[in-house]
Amino acid sequence: MAHLHEAPTSHFDQYSLGAAYDEMFGGDGQPREHYRSLFERLCDMSIAELQQRQYAADRAFLNQGITFTVYGDDEGTEKIFPYDLLPRIIPAHEWDVLERGLKQRITALNLFIKDVYHDGHILRDRVVPRELIRSCKHYRRQMEGVRVPHDIYVAVVGTDLIRMPDGSFAVLEDNLRVPSGVSYMLANRQVMKQVFPRLVQTSLVRPNDHYGQTLLSTLRALAPRGRQDPNIVVLTPGVYNSAYFEHAFLARAMGVTLVEGRDLLVHNNYLYMRDTSGLRRVDVIYRRVDDDFLDPMHFRKDSQLGIAGLLNVYRSGNVGLANAIGTGIADDKAIYAFVPQIIKYYLDEDAIIHNVETYLCSDDKHLDHVLTNIERLVVKAVGESGGYGMLIGEQSTKAQCDDFRDRVRADPRNYIAQPTIQLSTAPCFVDGRVEARHVDLRPYILYGDDVQIVPGGLTRVALKRGSLVVNSSQGGGSKDTWVLQ
Repeated sequence: MAHLHEAPTSHFDQYSLGAAYDEMFGGDGQPREHYRSLFERLCDMSIAELQQRQYAADRAFLNQGITFTVYGDDEGTEKIFPYDLLPRIIPAHEWDVLERGLKQRITALNLFIKDVYHDGHILRDRVVPRELIRSCKHYRRQMEGVRVPHDIYVAVVGTDLIRMPDGSFAVLEDNLRVPSGVSYMLANRQVMKQVFPRLVQTSLVRPNDHYGQTLLSTLRALAPRGRQDPNIVVLTPGVYNSAYFEHAFLARAMGVTLVEGRDLLVHNNYLYMRDTSGLRRVDVIYRRVDDDFLDPMHFRKDSQLGIAGLLNVYRSGNVGLANAIGTGIADDKAIYAFVPQIIKYYLDEDAIIHNVETYLCSDDKHLDHVLTNIERLVVKAVGESGGYGMLIGEQSTKAQCDDFRDRVRADPRNYIAQPTIQLSTAPCFVDGRVEARHVDLRPYILYGDDVQIVPGGLTRVALKRGSLVVNSSQGGGSKDTWVLQ
């Protein structure tokens, strides 16, 4: 671990450069060109001034009610979303590559989902094994043959990217069902403008505050034909959901109604919402409710969160859904391993952003490798998200590794493994000091009339020193992401 002794300020005395790529500093300990003005600005500020700005940022989050819920946490549920003061900066030329790669990926995955639920060419051609689809817990046979508006299955995607030790980006996973976190991306920028107003202006940061309007135009594109001024709603599971703040935030940003399942009803194969003046037809739902709970007639009978008969309305083409039912087949972590082949199959292009090397435990050779080397690998359940159902071998006890070996042996299809990758580090203001912490990046991709990506995304931070887990549910936080003009 190298320390940055050359830095002209005590802020960076404790800053360690390890094996990971560092976002701010090159291997020579000098700040990278696109970080130079931030570095110089930090050098001019005292720790007391940074602490004062951190305090102001925390107050702003508290006043806006930007909190999240940790389930199973005894200390109380609501917490301020941990915010790190120092932005993560991406230069324009790097962003251009990411933008092209993400557009390519969402285009191919949409074609894949359509193909799987219709003609199944990719399965017949054995590019993706049919049994992987059949055994996927997010496959919905109710969607076979259903035409969805404009063939857009996935309108909203949050793709998790990491930077490899060589500086290149790779996709860690795709979130195609109900991706969350975009409200934190927007709130981080609002707070940054309050706390560092001049710095944001002089750094020529691309804006992201048009996300709400871009999302709205994306949802309009999903409206049934002939609905000139579609009525769009955001469907939330309710106030006790961990992301309820986000559901309300996005409804407000788009100027549309936030509803729960009990506010909606189906009549004559159309969907209506109860309004103060009676019933009003609903044309598009931006849903933040999982497939299982959407329609008690067709999925979980005990669901109180959905609308009975919604699937019939959807099949009839009388309502648009973002995202479509059954999109989880494409964010199953076992299918992830095939995305480069999926891109090649549908677009005849090589993947612009690479995958991380992945072992499928359903493959006997891969399984042997995983069981033998589990201490060195990251093992993940294929259908889980939020950092649940996962083992980081290097940071686990022998007992935890043995327990995971048993789980994998008992249900190989449910697990994949990947090498432990040192996510890149970025400077964070932690406990009154600037220290390196591991980060990832979740850009948000919208697919309506065309594919649009708001510059930046949610940079998530593993706030515990040395930790590689960035999920808020596991003690992570976030920071503002600047894409430079």
